[in-house]
Amino acid sequence: MNNKEPEQLQDYLAPHYIHRSNWLRAAVLGANDGILSTASIAIGITAASDTREPIILATLAGLVAGALSMAAGEYVSVSSQTDIENADIQREKRELIETPDLELQMLTEIYIKRGLKKETALQVAKELTEYDALGTHVRDELGINEVSKAKPLQAALASGAAFTVGGLLPFLVVLFLPLKNMEYSLYGFSILFLIILGSVSAKTGGSNITKAVTRITFWGTIAMGITALVGHLFNINIG
Repeated sequence: MNNKEPEQLQDYLAPHYIHRSNWLRAAVLGANDGILSTASIAIGITAASDTREPIILATLAGLVAGALSMAAGEYVSVSSQTDIENADIQREKRELIETPDLELQMLTEIYIKRGLKKETALQVAKELTEYDALGTHVRDELGINEVSKAKPLQAALASGAAFTVGGLLPFLVVLFLPLKNMEYSLYGFSILFLIILGSVSAKTGGSNITKAVTRITFWGTIAMGITALVGHLFNINIG
């Protein structure tokens, strides 16, 4: 056997990108929201302030509140999904006890729709039911598996940490860059951060980098532009 073959086989059998979907979705959402929310707050306050202190205070408050809110929101929403999944699993347990023949028929029909002949589908359904009835129905009837199963704590930590990292980037701009033309600096650096985020998330998820970057920068520009416009329209000096 060629020395390269085991390595090639290992690469071929490596986990698919879908295995990263749970934490990657939460992390990208958190980082994107962290960059946009923090930068938008800073841009809005900059448009209405002549001094740095109010901008720093508002940006820091937005960063802390946003990170906590993002983590809590992810935990609550994903926990709700977990509750629904658990309720369906409990229902499936009862149905397997009360109507096993109907459940076997349902499982057989699922396999027929997937392309198996009726006889083969029935045989597969019987064997899988004997092996692990509940696990089979949870996977094939309810569509719940280890990849798609909701993980509240993982989602909350990934989202909250990502928001913090994303929000720190525009916050550093507020701290160290000149106050003059601060709005343009925030916009420019935030777009740069979003491009990096889009590239990294696309690479990690195996998707098209150009499409991801275009999408994330387009909506980021709209969000920051509207916030800056609001600050200019009200034109309240809080310096």
